[in-house]
Amino acid sequence: MKNLAIFDLDGTIADTICDLGDAVNYGLEKLGCPVHDYEAYKQMVGNGAKKLCFRALPEYKRNKAEELYLMFKEYYSHHYLDKTKLYDGMKETMEKLQNNGVILAVATNKPEDAARKIIAKLLPDIDFICVLGGSDKRPLKPDPAVLFEIYGLLRDEELCVDMIGDSNVDVMTACNADIRFIGCSWGFRGREELETCIRECNRWLYSSIAEKPSDIADIIL
Repeated sequence: MKNLAIFDLDGTIADTICDLGDAVNYGLEKLGCPVHDYEAYKQMVGNGAKKLCFRALPEYKRNKAEELYLMFKEYYSHHYLDKTKLYDGMKETMEKLQNNGVILAVATNKPEDAARKIIAKLLPDIDFICVLGGSDKRPLKPDPAVLFEIYGLLRDEELCVDMIGDSNVDVMTACNADIRFIGCSWGFRGREELETCIRECNRWLYSSIAEKPSDIADIIL
């Protein structure tokens, strides 16, 4: 049996909140709307870029969500690595997992083209079997379709699968796919949200919470 570790990206592998927030704020300013600080954006991300833009708008401007999304997408395509960085210890954790034969993948709701560029820049020496993100090809998490697509690449393998993420979306994705979950307490939502969602989904027997990236390897290996 082989181990398959499927990682979320934002708030799990890398701290991307500043570049995401800057991109949305750029569009908000163009639309004459109030902007938000980075802490506020931590509660808005997780369900894809279009939902992020919708949440960032004041109620009286929600009809501008598509326009904001297009401005966000254009700005972010040129600024996705201005401030984004790996969490401390993540590179070493990925290397340890890879060196121990763990199959690695990324499943994020971030637009797929941006996700692939970020992973390629931040972790160029890690051999991910795939990096899948938000696109018109599949529904977003917590729908487990993205996980099943990854399994399809390994249909001849017997797998022990872990979903690693930082939010309730990731907990529910793991639950919907009936796989183990490892929560990242350093992420955007924190331990309390993870614990609450794990409890509500009745998944404590299948879940762990990591306090630092190196804990992920300890749990899996």
